[in-house]
Amino acid sequence: MSEIINIEERQRIKRILDGKREEYAWFVNTYSQQVFNFTSRMLPYAEDAQEAAQDAFVKAFRSLDTFQYQSSFCTWVCRIAYREALNRLKRQQPHYVDIDNLPAIADEELSTGREERIAMMEEAIDDLPPDEGMLIHLYYYEDRPLRDIAYIMDVEPNALATRLHRIRKKLLRMIKQKENE
Repeated sequence: MSEIINIEERQRIKRILDGKREEYAWFVNTYSQQVFNFTSRMLPYAEDAQEAAQDAFVKAFRSLDTFQYQSSFCTWVCRIAYREALNRLKRQQPHYVDIDNLPAIADEELSTGREERIAMMEEAIDDLPPDEGMLIHLYYYEDRPLRDIAYIMDVEPNALATRLHRIRKKLLRMIKQKENE
């Protein structure tokens, strides 16, 4: 990772590892809203998202001595939160609509207005499986670089770029289908 943890975070982590556990509250206070926003993109219920975020901070604290400074602390805890959210989703066994069998649609301009297309796009993103929705959210809404997203999702950046391309095509098919309904 080219992103390097800032000096203040590095110093705080060292103090925590030296026994000043109360220093960890700074990380929770600084990043809890970001991590909650992150988990709430994947989990449909706020309580589940909050628990996943809290569990991620607890796991990060317990394994702080394994933190390798390959990313910022926030990116690292988001990676843990991502796995927490996925584990919760697996336990819930959500039902997804299989859209892979839809007929292929050429990449052409949609016939609806701009505002309606935006609304359809947001609805289609909400209908994606959580991992695909998270990828779209991190890349387009949070403007994170693919290397950071790859680290969070534990996927190679090139594979992630291919996945992103496929998701965009899938979204176009979903929107085209909604437009034809």
